[in-house]
Parts: sequence; structure tokens; C-alpha cells
Amino acid sequence: MDRTEPETASRPDLAAMIVPLGRALTAAERPILRDHGLSMWAYMVLLHLDEQPIRTQAALADTVGADKTRIIAVLDDLAARGLIHRQPDPADRRARLLSITEAGRRTRDAAQTAIQQQEERLLGRLPPAQRRGFLDALQTLYQDLAGPSHPNPPR
Repeated sequence: MDRTEPETASRPDLAAMIVPLGRALTAAERPILRDHGLSMWAYMVLLHLDEQPIRTQAALADTVGADKTRIIAVLDDLAARGLIHRQPDPADRRARLLSITEAGRRTRDAAQTAIQQQEERLLGRLPPAQRRGFLDALQTLYQDLAGPSHPNPPR
């Protein structure tokens, strides 16, 4: 095969490979998240609430790809458990600033550590050079597709 020709005929479409992998990874994460008292949406919220408070619940819902009306119950639960903090925005008292608490950071970090330990077993199937290339390519594609509002993958 000529190296200048695309390899499309010799491989499945990207979505055909990534979607089943994503589903399998998500299914493998659920028991870990359950052990840490988190739903997938709660984990996504904690991943995205890190350094800077997010101004509104709608902005957070947009950032994590959730319906803004359905994420309220997730935020209520996280706030009741002391994992996030909601405070009035001094610039607009109708809006709420959302931020992660220290307890939320510890919960998120513990869950993420356990998830990444599980991922290490999967990634261990790849030779080191392939593994690094896979992770680099995945991060590059994530950044390209997520756009400027997501300059880096969540933690």
C-alpha cells in the first residue's frame, strides 16, 4: 500500500472503535464510582470544578454535556454532601458560583486514582511506545474536538 494513501480501507471507522471502547470503560468505572458514592454525572461535575468557580449551573451543564434541568439534582446532592459549594455571584445575586470543596477534591481524586489504576491494567497490554503514542493522540484529538472551551481534558 502506498504510504501517501489513507488507511481507511484497512480499519474500522473511528466511532466504530471508540464508542464500544468508551462504553466498556464507562461500565468498568461504574462500580468504582459507586464505591466512592458518585454517579457518573457527579464525577464529571467534580472533574470540571477545579481551579476556577463556574458561574452558573447552566454553564456547568454545558461544559459537562448534561441537560441543565437534570443536573440540578446532581448539584443538590453534591452540595448536601459537602462536595461542592454554591454561593451567590457578587456581580449577579441571581446566579450561583459553583466550586469544589476540599472534601469534593479528595473524593474526586480517590475515585480518579482507582479508575486510572484500572486503566493501567488495560494500557499495560500496549508496548510503551504504543501506549505513549495512543495517549498523546487521544489528548490531541480531544483538544481538537472539544474546542477552545476545553483547552485540556478534565483532570
